[in-house]
Amino acid sequence: MKRHSIQVGGARRSRCLSPRAAKVGNSRVGFTLIEVMISSALMALILVSAYMCLGAGFAAQKMIEPRTEIIQNARVALGLISADLRAACPLSDTDDFLGMTRTVGDVQADNLDFATHNYTPRRPHEGDFCQESLYLDEDPESGQFILWRRRNPTIALDALAGGMKEELARGVVGLKFEYFDGLDWYASWGEVDPKKRGQPSARDAGNLTGLPEAVRITLRMDSNPKKKQPANAAGTTEALKPEPPLVFQTVVRLNLAEAAAEAANAPSADSTGSDSTSGQTPGNGQ
Repeated sequence: MKRHSIQVGGARRSRCLSPRAAKVGNSRVGFTLIEVMISSALMALILVSAYMCLGAGFAAQKMIEPRTEIIQNARVALGLISADLRAACPLSDTDDFLGMTRTVGDVQADNLDFATHNYTPRRPHEGDFCQESLYLDEDPESGQFILWRRRNPTIALDALAGGMKEELARGVVGLKFEYFDGLDWYASWGEVDPKKRGQPSARDAGNLTGLPEAVRITLRMDSNPKKKQPANAAGTTEALKPEPPLVFQTVVRLNLAEAAAEAANAPSADSTGSDSTSGQTPGNGQ
């Protein structure tokens, strides 16, 4: 223990200081090795956590971006189809509304043919009447199914052909139409085969002619169409477990269905005139 002397009022006094106090007074204070190790460990933990959060953010962005585009495409496609179905009308003199169930491999690809007034004339001699078809077709290059819409604004002899087609959505893995007659839902509507028209059928007569009251559309989209299969050591691609598709569904009410049914059931002017004439004939004979 060191002894220090202090001059106080001309008298010299001494006091004793501990070794630690003397050391602190003679040298600068610093961090110990344990404190440096603890701070380094905390800093490493913070950096690793930040890196993991950044990686999770990039992974979520990579997963969400393609799905956002798919959702937008499906929303636009269903909006276009719904607008056409709301203004649906009879397709031709022989066919009012044709809905057929169809499968291509394992993919359900229903067809729908009808006419609509939801059309803006673009060329001379065109009106607001347009014949329309909705169907799926496989792209030979990518192998994906594309939802197509065929539109023919001219009154053609063959209501199921002609016109121009446009792509509504790509990467479709299923398309299903269901039809409501006011009481029940049906998987098909109308008679597509002309040879079977007018013949007795086991199907209900309500969904053979006329327009349905509503149509339910179920559209299935590939949740990640741009995902590639990884290659193994041999250079061949390994089969991945398919991701569940994104399912979009909507119900569209046909606004002109009731008016079309009333027009079809209303008696014509010729039949009314003949009935009134025949009703007056017995009276004149009497």
